[in-house]
Amino acid sequence: MKPSDKRMGVLWLLLYVVFALAPLILMLFGERPMGREFIRELSVAFGFVGIGVMALHFVLTARITAVKAPYGSDVVYHFHHRIAFLTLFLWLAHPVILFIQFEWARGLLNVFTAPWRARWGVFSVVFLLGLMLLAIWRRQLKLEYVIWRITHGVLAVLAMLAVMVHAYMVGRYIGTPLKQALWLAYGAISVALVAYLRVYKPWQMLRRPYRVTLVRAEHGAMWSLALEPVGHAGLRFEPGQFAWLTARKSPFAAHEHPFSFSSSSEQRGSVEFAIKELGDFTATIQDLPVGLQVYVDGPYGSFSPDRHRGAEQRLLIAGGAGIAPMMSILRTMVDRGDRTPVTLLYGTQDWDGASFGDELATLQEKLNLKVVHVLERPPEGWQGESGYVTREMLSRYLPGGATNLHVYLCGPTGMLNAVEPALEALGVPPARIHLERFDLA
Repeated sequence: MKPSDKRMGVLWLLLYVVFALAPLILMLFGERPMGREFIRELSVAFGFVGIGVMALHFVLTARITAVKAPYGSDVVYHFHHRIAFLTLFLWLAHPVILFIQFEWARGLLNVFTAPWRARWGVFSVVFLLGLMLLAIWRRQLKLEYVIWRITHGVLAVLAMLAVMVHAYMVGRYIGTPLKQALWLAYGAISVALVAYLRVYKPWQMLRRPYRVTLVRAEHGAMWSLALEPVGHAGLRFEPGQFAWLTARKSPFAAHEHPFSFSSSSEQRGSVEFAIKELGDFTATIQDLPVGLQVYVDGPYGSFSPDRHRGAEQRLLIAGGAGIAPMMSILRTMVDRGDRTPVTLLYGTQDWDGASFGDELATLQEKLNLKVVHVLERPPEGWQGESGYVTREMLSRYLPGGATNLHVYLCGPTGMLNAVEPALEALGVPPARIHLERFDLA
């Protein structure tokens, strides 16, 4: 990681804590109700911290490059998923404590008789619960990805607006003009971030369209999609990064999908993605006609050797669709004349599922590269590796004597969860193990 990224990473963490606690600090300072029970004050404190944490979810998902650069988009999204449970706990703790401790508070659950300030509080919790349940059970409910994303965003906005109105109408802790102004500014920032992601960025994409120039079938239900910029110079990216792609829809329609670049970062103008058929949208890539106008938002991610200069050796471990960023890394190394020793462990179900097999064989002649195919169902007579990438297998291919080895791991979640601890057990420092989780939602 670049030193500047490390410094920014620490700074963002500090700012996260400050802004998460800002509503509570706002509550404690200045004029506020006195003589209230501690348990009641604790309940309110939970609520205010919950509002602060909820507001920061809009920051985490706004695709602000400076925020995500120190950690990588997948880490930020993973944190977003996990911290959502803390958000729900804080939002529920506030009313539950009141309901348990005070009999009068239980009547506030009746939205037909309760005052409006209480109704807005109930609405906010209902919206947040709906958001969480749909996120957890999306696959079980077979909810289409785009529909879920739109619903997720709408429920998040409604929950935030409802809780802000609730706190404002209660007014006991934000009764002064200064506190009210700061409170409204807090809500306005959340709304502004939504507008940035759903209005400003799509407007930028609309002004910088791309055109499909090639759709090529690869082995393993993989498709290579090549695009060229229309009326602009295109974008620059680092090998291993990804972008959001919108096809057949306006960029304002929130129908974008994340895919890793597979082309060399040294290639000017046009870009290429390697997309595996894994869902409704990816199954239609083969039907995209040459000449179709599409939109690209990127680049994003920190999964790149360019972030870790001076590596003496590299180990790339890919599974399934995880081969896409590895192809970008290897193709970039060819164009740069990079002779750093590199080993690729590539896990697939069978030999027919191994994408880019012929090109990988050619790349071994152009690079200081060793390719190791790992097949779950090897054909009869197979002499190579079979099964899954295990600790024992890794021990055979980890280069010895390297004082600066960096490992890049991209594939299904189960593979990442198994291989990362195996690498650490074999003595690879965690700081030199770089992961890309392509399940961002």
